[in-house]
Amino acid sequence: MAQKLHLTLTTTLTLLDQFQTAIATATTSNPSSPTPTTTAETITTKDALPLLSASALSLKSQITKLSLVAITAPFTPPAAVPILTALNESVLPSLVTAALLITATDHTHAFQIEAHALTQLALTELSVLLHAVQGIATRSDGPTPTNKKELAQPDKDAVTLAAARAWESCDALVDLAAKGVVGFVVRRVEQWRDLVRDAVGEIEEWDPDEEGDEFFDELLSDDGDADAENKKGEGEEDEDEEESKALHAQKKSTLRVLKPIAQVYPAIVTHRLKRTADAVAEVRRLEALVENLQVIPELVDEIAGALYEADPDRSARFLGQTKDRAVKALELVRLPWQQGTTGEEKGDKFTTWVNTWLKVMDELSKSVFGSA
Repeated sequence: MAQKLHLTLTTTLTLLDQFQTAIATATTSNPSSPTPTTTAETITTKDALPLLSASALSLKSQITKLSLVAITAPFTPPAAVPILTALNESVLPSLVTAALLITATDHTHAFQIEAHALTQLALTELSVLLHAVQGIATRSDGPTPTNKKELAQPDKDAVTLAAARAWESCDALVDLAAKGVVGFVVRRVEQWRDLVRDAVGEIEEWDPDEEGDEFFDELLSDDGDADAENKKGEGEEDEDEEESKALHAQKKSTLRVLKPIAQVYPAIVTHRLKRTADAVAEVRRLEALVENLQVIPELVDEIAGALYEADPDRSARFLGQTKDRAVKALELVRLPWQQGTTGEEKGDKFTTWVNTWLKVMDELSKSVFGSA
């Protein structure tokens, strides 16, 4: 391998390791940590997403060039060096700077985690490509040079696959930057909406009277115990009937609460999130909204599990927690966001919808939970 190419490749791989560590540290560090700077001027967090998008596109372009150089015979180290130099001196530092500018304070914690994870993925996929190129370069510079021969198909496939995966990671970063914080939150809320709908649908289809393990218990019972079991069974029929009625009632009351909660997700997306122009101004409310909405699908799963296990107390406990989370989420969006600084809070049609929902849920709580 040409000495300059060897040194430049080694530098790139070393930088990738250092950048991975920097991003991992920033993800878990205090959100108020100092923002990164360039040699020319301090970049503000408002520049983070445009810079992230531009850097990801530049990285994709360099990946395309490098992959073409690698698979085109004869392999020429001088053609690869300028590409790697551009990565080292501008593209990678810009990408990582953009990622580090994305903080929980200005973009929500969830968005920061997503942006950092996607950036790390892009760096990882680039590293895979660089190692593939390194292998080709090593063989072309060996005792029996292969740089004048057509590249072996496995080597071509390795480079092509690595480049494709790196492109995908770059596209994901561009998409994240284009959607922004609000678009990211909308996508997550819609995912949680689908999870809640699926869980509610499963509860609706669940039949408390379905036979469980009784059939297998009968097969495994001893013949000598048959008469005793029959007598015992006659005494338990009434208990089973009562339990069945209780489960049916629990299922009905659970669905009465969960169905309105499922409506919260699309309503918030349509009437608040998609009408939010300034994510930075609303980052604290977005953070709180995400915190409440993301836990509801998990709670609904717990409700279903408790129902299936005939544990009404546990089911009711999780149902109450689910209702409380939905109420908190709606309280955050009850009034229109970004109303200015006049101090006068004006409602809209969605405010009326929220107030009606809260009133209905309050009445349901009295009948389902026995208190307001």
